Amino acid sequence: MATDTADAGARVSPLDKLDTRTRIAAAVTLVLVLVSLRAWTLLGMAILLGILLTTLAGLSPRQMVRRLLHVEGFLLILFVALPLTTRLPPFVAIGPISLSLPGLERAVTLALRITAAALVVLPLIAGLTPIRLGHALGRFGLPPRLVQVFLFSIRYIELLRAEARRLNDAMRLRGFVPGTNLHTLKTYGHFIGQLLVRAVERAERVNEAMRCRGFAGRFPLVTLERFGTVDIGAAGLTVLLACTLLVMDRL
Repeated sequence: MATDTADAGARVSPLDKLDTRTRIAAAVTLVLVLVSLRAWTLLGMAILLGILLTTLAGLSPRQMVRRLLHVEGFLLILFVALPLTTRLPPFVAIGPISLSLPGLERAVTLALRITAAALVVLPLIAGLTPIRLGHALGRFGLPPRLVQVFLFSIRYIELLRAEARRLNDAMRLRGFVPGTNLHTLKTYGHFIGQLLVRAVERAERVNEAMRCRGFAGRFPLVTLERFGTVDIGAAGLTVLLACTLLVMDRL
């Protein structure tokens, strides 16, 4: 994932000229419209639009497919569950199994909606660095505490993952082999407790260091981005596209 982001960031795409707030607003608007569409033809057109956006963002087909695999794995569950759990006729009998055609249609509709939404979000949001995204959310007027939690989480989730990796390596060096027994449960309990203790200790050290550096409870939102003519054009195009899709879907 980090390699994909670095590769995408190395290329200059037309989307990089947009203000981050414009990209977030466009992604949210398009996703809200896509999840309300019912016509398969329009959803197919939206998927083509998403593929066009990923091309503009500089993502290769391999990167796009790799990221979509996480979403498509969940969609397979829909294709299995909805035809079996929906109790609406007509039904198709395959041996002892009875499948609902309306349930299958719902599964296809949801799959098209989710795929189209993922293809839109992927180039507009996934290419942004967490710091840039957090500062854009702050400039949107979100509560400062929420923005701080987001920025801290992005930074320290990776640190906790590295700490857990070190603890796990230490356990294995001492000969720990997991199994289905009481010793394994106790060991994992001590592992989680030690991880929490180290997380609290690190949080205290970080808090003291930030206060020593004059932290007053909020981060300065430093950015060189400005909302310009390109952003106005992109916002207008997004609104026009959203309205067109909704009108065509209702007609």
